[in-house]
Amino acid sequence: MRRRGLGDDRGSVVAEFAVALPAVALVLLLGAGSLGACARQVRLQDAAADAARLIARGEPEARAWATIAAAVPGASGSADRSSDLVCVTASAAAAVLPFSLTASSCALDGGW
Repeated sequence: MRRRGLGDDRGSVVAEFAVALPAVALVLLLGAGSLGACARQVRLQDAAADAARLIARGEPEARAWATIAAAVPGASGSADRSSDLVCVTASAAAAVLPFSLTASSCALDGGW
């Protein structure tokens, strides 16, 4: 029969796992949040380009804003005309991470 002594390591694996599990969960959550923010940024950039082209063609600005809102829920945009360009800047909050995403795109103005 084996007796337990002061140097017995039984249960130490469970204790180490309990300490490491929150760190692993945090890394996985941050990784998933980063990937989600990157995907949202790409959709926002595409929506800004589509909106700039719509406004440059002479479409109503409301349609351009609807395009941005449909691509990225909660996003907003603003347009700026300078010389022969129409530039649209769209912004939205990142889904999980606490920062804002911004995308800008310009199109040659042909609507005037």
